[in-house]
Formats: sequence, C-alpha cells, structure tokens
Amino acid sequence: MSDYLHRVAIDWHQTLDQILALASKSGPQGLLVFDLDSTVFDNRPRQARIVREFGKAKGLAGLTQCQPWHFTSGWDLRGATRACGISAADSEAMYPELKAFWQERFFTSEYCREDIEVVGAPRYLHALDYVKARVIYVTGRHEAMREGTEACLERCRMPMPSKGGHVQLLMKPLLPDSDDEYKRQAHAQLRQMGTVLAAFDNEPMHINDYATKFETAIPVHLATDHSGRDVQLHPRCVSIPHFAY
Repeated sequence: MSDYLHRVAIDWHQTLDQILALASKSGPQGLLVFDLDSTVFDNRPRQARIVREFGKAKGLAGLTQCQPWHFTSGWDLRGATRACGISAADSEAMYPELKAFWQERFFTSEYCREDIEVVGAPRYLHALDYVKARVIYVTGRHEAMREGTEACLERCRMPMPSKGGHVQLLMKPLLPDSDDEYKRQAHAQLRQMGTVLAAFDNEPMHINDYATKFETAIPVHLATDHSGRDVQLHPRCVSIPHFAY
C-alpha cells in the first residue's frame, strides 16, 4: 500500500466536490488532467498475469496462483512472489529474470488490457465530462500502447478520447522516453488547450510539477502506489485514496 496514505484527510472527498463545482462553471475551457496508471487504472491484474505466466514458464506452481491482492507494496515483484509462497532467498535470486520477463510484457497493448478501474474513477470522470469540462489523460505510456489503452478505457466505461475531441489522450512517443520529461513537455500543450482546473497523478514528482507550474489548479495526489522514489509532496497537494464517496 502507499506510504502516503497518512496524508489522506477525513474530508478528502470535499476536494472532488470542489473540482466538480469548478468544472461546472468553466465549460470546455476548463481542463481536468488525469494520469492513467495507479490513478484511474489499477495495474495489479496486469502484474499478476505476468507473474503467473513466469511461474508457468519456470514450473513454479506457487507463482501460477498469483492474484492482484498479492501485490501489497506497489509494484514490488519480490514482495508479490513472497506472498505467493516463495522464500525470500529464492525471490531475490529469481528477481533479475522475472524483471526482464516483466519488462517485455508490461509496457504493451496486449497486457495493459488487463487493467481495472480505480474505485469510483469511471463515475467521477463521467461527471466531469457531463458538465462539459474537458478530460485530458496525460500518461507516461507510449504510443504503441494506444490501442490497448483505449480498449481498456472502453471496457472500464471511462470517457473515450477522440482526435481533436472533447476528451483527449496524450502519450509519450517512445517507450525509452523519460516519463518525467514527457509530462513536463505536456505542460506547454495543456496551456495551449485551456485552463487546467485540477490535475490527478499518483507519482509525487509529477503531481508536484503540476502544483508548481499551474498555480491556480488543484493538484490531487492518488495515494495508491508509485515508483518508490522518496519524494516529499508539495504542500498544495491533496491526497485521496480513490474516487468513491
């Protein structure tokens, strides 16, 4: 679980109400910016599928039973394999090979179709879209994942992007491109599109960038999981656990 959960205030849901009220007044000039992974999508089913396939390939019966709930520490593959009954020593020994196996599959259109919605995300996204503010997905996923990403958005019943439309999906060009740099570059594109009312992201560094670059926007941090970098959240950031209230 996220080590930022302690920042979630008892009245966190009021921030979502505040943003919806702002969106209702803004119309299409107002932008609501959402990351995808660990923000509106829960990636654990994708992670679990990869571990199961690795277990099958290596004849490790415990890993073939891997489920999303075995991922209790973010994207920690070692923790997940231990939760499946593998010893700490064996988990450490197999990690390099498992990580390479994971790397070949995780960042693909086929596997990202496994994702499910973060609780309450479809309802909240549609509420924002209904009042005609613009939903803009800004993700570190690369363009080769667009087909699978859009298929997953549709399956999870989230607002669908279209070229030049009311809802858009901005993706980095290539997998090796830095997520950090791509999202910073996207800031200029967002300024051309309208006024950012709020931004939602699970990565502390990324939501901190929104907090400093868009001084009138509400920066919302999803206290789900993250890359593990030790980053202190900007004081302006509001942490929420999900979108259901």
